Amino acid sequence: MQQFLIYNTASRQKELFTPLTPGRVGMYVCGPTVYGDAHLGHARPAITFDILFRYLQHLGYKVRYVRNITDVGHLEHDADEGEDKIAKKARLEQLEPMEVAQYYTNRYHAAMDRLNVLRPSIEPHASGHIIEQIALVQQILDAGFAYVSNGSVYFDIRKYQEQTHKYGILSGRVIDEMLATTRELDGQDEKRFPGDFALWKKASPEHIMRWPSPWSDGFPGWHAECTAMGAKYLGSPFDIHGGGMDLVFPHHESEMAQCVASTGHAPCRYWMHNNMITIEGQKMGKSLGNFITLDEFFNGSHINPKNGEEMLAQPYGPMTIRFFILQAHYRSTVDFSNEALQAAEKGYNRLMQAFKTLGSLQPSKSSSVDVKGYRQLCYDAMNDDMNTPIVISHLFDAARVINTVNDHKATLTQEDIDELKEVFQIFVFDVMGLRDEMASDNTSLIDGLMQMILDVRATAKANKDWATSDKIRDNLSALGIAVKDGKDGATWEMK
Repeated sequence: MQQFLIYNTASRQKELFTPLTPGRVGMYVCGPTVYGDAHLGHARPAITFDILFRYLQHLGYKVRYVRNITDVGHLEHDADEGEDKIAKKARLEQLEPMEVAQYYTNRYHAAMDRLNVLRPSIEPHASGHIIEQIALVQQILDAGFAYVSNGSVYFDIRKYQEQTHKYGILSGRVIDEMLATTRELDGQDEKRFPGDFALWKKASPEHIMRWPSPWSDGFPGWHAECTAMGAKYLGSPFDIHGGGMDLVFPHHESEMAQCVASTGHAPCRYWMHNNMITIEGQKMGKSLGNFITLDEFFNGSHINPKNGEEMLAQPYGPMTIRFFILQAHYRSTVDFSNEALQAAEKGYNRLMQAFKTLGSLQPSKSSSVDVKGYRQLCYDAMNDDMNTPIVISHLFDAARVINTVNDHKATLTQEDIDELKEVFQIFVFDVMGLRDEMASDNTSLIDGLMQMILDVRATAKANKDWATSDKIRDNLSALGIAVKDGKDGATWEMK
């Protein structure tokens, strides 16, 4: 088993990954709040933790990967007041809230599929785990770290702090600073302390999404869902909790406090956070209105709402987007620009072309270059907190060797060619999750051409032109393609 180091946000240092149960990993990642189309900012955590999921499986671990869908409780501006983001969308579009949630969940899945992001092992919805969240709130109340106020339940941060616990350990914030920076919100007089956060909110008369509870008809606080669902599906504690860096506070900080208050320990061993996608130096996000959806990237059209100008110079394929994100370490920021995406497209095409060239190299009796070290160099980079840009740099070096051999300026044995093929298969396709979009396009082209040929043959048969029908079948057979006639027409397959 490889020695895998990951950066733990809680300890602020790289740590050797050691799962709680040998050979098994439990991983929880905060998924989307489904009230709009996925944008580039959503792609980054999805791809980051897809790489982690893939790599842990490659290392031989059996991984249970849980990524939630937030479909209730996430209020505007991430606060404890205001309208539920999904309910607001439903009101504006005159739809049921779950209709909105399902529509955007489907579109999120479609976008992630195009990015070759693997589906998680379990994808729980917040609205499907109200009972678990109510039970969590009751546990925290019973432990003395929460209070009921006007039908809502709030986490008592100062009481938590007094009991030798530390709220702010994950983000590095302290209560005095929070008191000075917490915005005044409507309804905040319900709280004993402005920094206290909602575990359960009493629904106002106009609030659409509500459930009965011991305290009121209402809905769970945003932070409760992940604590409840993580424990349900992964146990407590589990191995890895992931998400975007913007979730460290208040979401993950509050998750940490909820879990310690209800169980006496943190929810997980390792906290991992990816950094942000920025646009003109500012975080890309729905709430800021500066986002570009993934579909817009794929289609090549997005109008800047500030000045009405087209922001995309061209369409960008899903693998270009994926490669763009992998070119930077997951803990560093990535700034959007057309130039950066065009460079990513060139880099991605360079790797795909190198792999294609690799398949046509003619082996020699001896190698004039040493390629045995690339595999370990790539492992070393992945084991150093998933350093994908370093992996890519080693693969570019390997591509340079491949092109040199193809230009007859160097030689490789069949063994070394096979070694490079395996390195590309492991790190380009299996671990980094890239796929050859050119090959996919060629597959579609071949399918289309074959259907045209079978249509010509079907017309010949309908006209009882058996000579032409048999000739097409025999010529295809000579090319290694078998044609099978059935009651629903002819099909083909490679022999």
